[in-house]
Amino acid sequence: MTVIVRDLRPDVPADLEGFARVRDLALPYMIFTPESVAYDAAHAHPDAHSRMLVAEEDGEIVGTAQVGLAHDSPEPGQGMLNVYVDPARTGRGAGALLVRTAEEHLAARGATRVLSWVLDEPGNRAFAEKRGYRQSRSAHFLTLDLVNAALPPLQDPPAGVELRTAADFADDPRPLFLLDAETVSDEPSDLGAELTDYEAWLEETWRHPLLAPELTSVAVVDGRPVAFTLAHTDGRTRYRSGMTGTARAFRGRGLAKLAKNDSLHRARAAGYTQALTGNDTDNGPMLAINKWFGYEIRATEVRYVRELG
Repeated sequence: MTVIVRDLRPDVPADLEGFARVRDLALPYMIFTPESVAYDAAHAHPDAHSRMLVAEEDGEIVGTAQVGLAHDSPEPGQGMLNVYVDPARTGRGAGALLVRTAEEHLAARGATRVLSWVLDEPGNRAFAEKRGYRQSRSAHFLTLDLVNAALPPLQDPPAGVELRTAADFADDPRPLFLLDAETVSDEPSDLGAELTDYEAWLEETWRHPLLAPELTSVAVVDGRPVAFTLAHTDGRTRYRSGMTGTARAFRGRGLAKLAKNDSLHRARAAGYTQALTGNDTDNGPMLAINKWFGYEIRATEVRYVRELG
């Protein structure tokens, strides 16, 4: 049996379905659909030099890789590489071939460092460390049973605060972009990010097929969004918090918790049965909030870094 690596063919439904299937099997705490895979392939920022790779064995997709430069980082040369293999098809060379192909692509485009997320399992960590990667940080995946969970009751916003949804900003989402940019810049990370390109944000975030504007709750003060929780769904049963944050001047007032509770209630009312989220292991405040909602840690992911010399 021979394993080959090639580029995803975004116009071939079987490729899109295979990519999403492998990602779902290997990482069930995120949401990927054939539609989102196609969108990501078609709307990658040109400065990212993005590639979506698949490993194929006997005509079947058994592994995937997302590869590119972090174009929104203030530090140049930061490469991103995330590899996932069908858990039933590991140990046959797919992962190694995907990594080699991806690293060659990144090095040819000026990457000096590669960052990769790896599930915290002995085999995965040994795979990364054997190839010269070192641990940088970690994050937890959390889940919540929306059918049986006793969500905190909905609360009235404090005086001067109004709860809306992202759908209310459909005519002009720029205020949400400004809030997202501020919160992203303060998010714990080993790779800085600066959201300065509004048009790129519209393509990569606002128009993304996983975004659910009617479930994305926003706390508003004097017409200005000051806290939000970004909702992604698969359109069927799974809901995921893509980002939750508060503008600096409004922190410490419980507004992120207020928005997230509103979003979770909306998701359950819409028929979603499972809520997913993720937090940096050092992000105590958000971990505490999610524990308050009833989320439970299900897995941990480790960020590995390798310098390209």
